[in-house]
Amino acid sequence: MLRYTGSKVRETRNAMPSRHEPFRDLPALLARHGCAPHSLLQVLRELQAERGWLSSADLSQVAQALGLTLAQVQGVAGFYRFLYTQPMGEYRLLFSDNVTDRMLGSTALMNDLCARLGVLPGNVSDDGLVGVRRTSCSGLCDQGPALLVNEHHVLTRLDSQRVAQMAQLIRARVALADWPAPWFEVTDNVRRADLLLGAHAAPGAALAAALARTPAALLEEVKVSRLRGRGGAGFATGLKWELCQRAAGAERIVVCNADEGEPGTFKDRVLLRSHADALFDGMTIAAYAIGARRGFVYLRGEYRFLLGSLLATLQRRRDEQLLGPCIQGREGFDFDIAIHVGAGAYVCGEESALLESLEGKRGTPRVRPPFPAERGYLGHPTVVNNVETFCAVAQIALNGGAWWSGIGTAKSTGTKIHSVCGDCARPGLYEYPFGTAVDRILEDCGATDTQAVQVGGPSGVCLSAFEFGRRLAFEDVTTAGAFMVFDRSRDMFEVARGFAHFFAHESCGFCTPCRVGTALVVKRLDKLASGQGSRDDIAVLFELDKLMHLATHCGLGASACNPLRDTILKFRPAYEQRLKSLHFEPGFDLDASLSVARRLTGRDDAAAHLENWT
Repeated sequence: MLRYTGSKVRETRNAMPSRHEPFRDLPALLARHGCAPHSLLQVLRELQAERGWLSSADLSQVAQALGLTLAQVQGVAGFYRFLYTQPMGEYRLLFSDNVTDRMLGSTALMNDLCARLGVLPGNVSDDGLVGVRRTSCSGLCDQGPALLVNEHHVLTRLDSQRVAQMAQLIRARVALADWPAPWFEVTDNVRRADLLLGAHAAPGAALAAALARTPAALLEEVKVSRLRGRGGAGFATGLKWELCQRAAGAERIVVCNADEGEPGTFKDRVLLRSHADALFDGMTIAAYAIGARRGFVYLRGEYRFLLGSLLATLQRRRDEQLLGPCIQGREGFDFDIAIHVGAGAYVCGEESALLESLEGKRGTPRVRPPFPAERGYLGHPTVVNNVETFCAVAQIALNGGAWWSGIGTAKSTGTKIHSVCGDCARPGLYEYPFGTAVDRILEDCGATDTQAVQVGGPSGVCLSAFEFGRRLAFEDVTTAGAFMVFDRSRDMFEVARGFAHFFAHESCGFCTPCRVGTALVVKRLDKLASGQGSRDDIAVLFELDKLMHLATHCGLGASACNPLRDTILKFRPAYEQRLKSLHFEPGFDLDASLSVARRLTGRDDAAAHLENWT
């Protein structure tokens, strides 16, 4: 069990530094990150941790120091959810807004806290003490409702009693270090372990097994395993490594995508905390296979609370010659890993957007080709795999590719970890061989009266009860790991509407079909929710789905309507019960909108109502 209490916040508003004074420690901060333009995001993140928010003077100072324009720095500061260019309060409270948090009562708890603190949701209190907002899924769905305080202190299992006590602590300006320790407890909740979650190899054992082979033989072993990436796309890991190893370029890079932002997914959180050595073994094995000297872990901002333990593990590995020059005494094998912390942007889970962010830029997905294996981080050939994939690599190095390929199915070898949450008795992590049926997981997690399962998060697929015999594998139902359960008490229209709001909020805004399309989907669904819908609105939603699927720049826009399409097809009564007519229905009542004017003028005669006009 992890207990994380964090550091103390400033006790009074007056103790905060003036935003017009230069930040005197900026040279030291820059030195820690190499004083290069690609360090911009890390510099801004740490500067904000010191200042509370980023003023124009702060941004100008950073721009001058890094040789960037002010517009470039402002563009990055305005892109990420956890960077603020205006005061957001001494206590910045971010309620996780995933559908499972709302199912557990997060909205009522947030409203209760706001009432106690005298602040409206989405705003900062008049005295500047506290700001309360929503944020996307925080990766704590198995122990929600969850809350982030000052971006990286996590509170789990919120209830009305904790909210009442929290309001008192904030009013008294009590430091976070003095809040009750149980509030910060994060548990792994491993319910079923297999090859990855049940592994307990000594640190470096997998690396030693890999180094007993030549790089070419190791690469062949990964290809024999037929391991596919665990991030959802399922690209062949061995082929990706081979393409990177053969690409032209003097340097190669290994990147771990730990930006687990898909709502409902939290498997990487547990692997990062309890299996970090397996991850770092896997990354180092990849470096040996392709000839890389540098590696990066892109850690999502919501998992900032894991940074301390990860850095400690890296340092221990350096001390044990598992990182750095002459790894395990092998002359010429020099590889090290740095951790880059994100600042809240779902789109950075897409590998090219992640690389842009890693370079200190806005997380806008790149035009491909070239693919990262050919031209990735700072133009170098780059391997990008996620946490679970690298942990699988460690097991393959230990036990062989043929062993791994003998587990699972023909096209989906090995095991898959599923993050199970929602309407079930035992939320948590469940690891099964690929090919396991959906109803087996429902039985194991204690789900009853289930009407739907959202597999792979909002960008995945929604399964209705008659599909629970389907199997989780690349041949049937693909998944990045999320497994959200909804019983028959849930309104699937509201589930889809919540996901639509999520995609509209997380769109990077680069391409018009996604930026405008996600907003139009939200407007149509909100119109249905208000009781002003018609079948014309459902037809328009289908047209928007087609347009976005074919015309958007990256996978976010292409998959944004997946939950909408699935729920309309499989739970259509949830939509039709909201229809006001079968034909076109305006999105607002124009006559009702004139009611204020009628009150002000004291008129309520027949001529004051639009339906009587001819």
